[in-house]
Amino acid sequence: MTPISRKQPLYDQLVDLLHEKIENEMGPGDMLPSERELCETYGLSRTTVRLALAELERQGLVTRQHGRGTFVSDSVREATNLMGTYSFTEQMKSMGRVPTTVVLEFDTREAPKHIAACLGLRIGDPVIRMKRLRIADGIPMMVERTYLPASEFLGLTRTDVENQPLYDIVEKVYHETIRVAEEEFCASVARKDDAELLGISEAAPVLKLYRTTFNVKNTAIEYTRSVARADQFRYKVSHYRG
Repeated sequence: MTPISRKQPLYDQLVDLLHEKIENEMGPGDMLPSERELCETYGLSRTTVRLALAELERQGLVTRQHGRGTFVSDSVREATNLMGTYSFTEQMKSMGRVPTTVVLEFDTREAPKHIAACLGLRIGDPVIRMKRLRIADGIPMMVERTYLPASEFLGLTRTDVENQPLYDIVEKVYHETIRVAEEEFCASVARKDDAELLGISEAAPVLKLYRTTFNVKNTAIEYTRSVARADQFRYKVSHYRG
């Protein structure tokens, strides 16, 4: 049994201990000890234990079933594979989760220098800009800021992206065939505005992702900057020896 120390708040310690146990000793569907058992094992109050379990549930690591107990979430071992074209909607569906998207902003504006360079445009060319909150099973997962060359997506509206996945629109409505999506990511901390949307603390760890998508003509048709909760995403890359 890992001891509870006095240097860190009891609630935070229990979250960390159970998180480590889930990651290293348990699998999807396994049942956690009952609240009574956790109280006895760690010498904690029922209130502290309940707060810790609620935090683990908020992080998507466990599901709590009334009258049955607390179970490791089915998605705990899943990883997003960076080797293929990334689609949040399809990835969440493949994991058995229910994805939803909230469009927070949508407009057309002149491309600033950096965005123009990423999309192969001239500074000032019109781009469609949208900001979206990506959610799975009611849990905020990612904030995306996407830029599209307006000339390639004439007539695209906010209603369109509210009602169907962006890549479906790209391929089925505008008949663009995606050849490759180049994606980079790095560790960072959440800014206040993103933290509020994601339901995490300011300066909490996040992953920043930068994706540029190209069609078969090698024309950039999308540039997206994303901020993803570090406690909800794992990224897996497979390296093959040639």
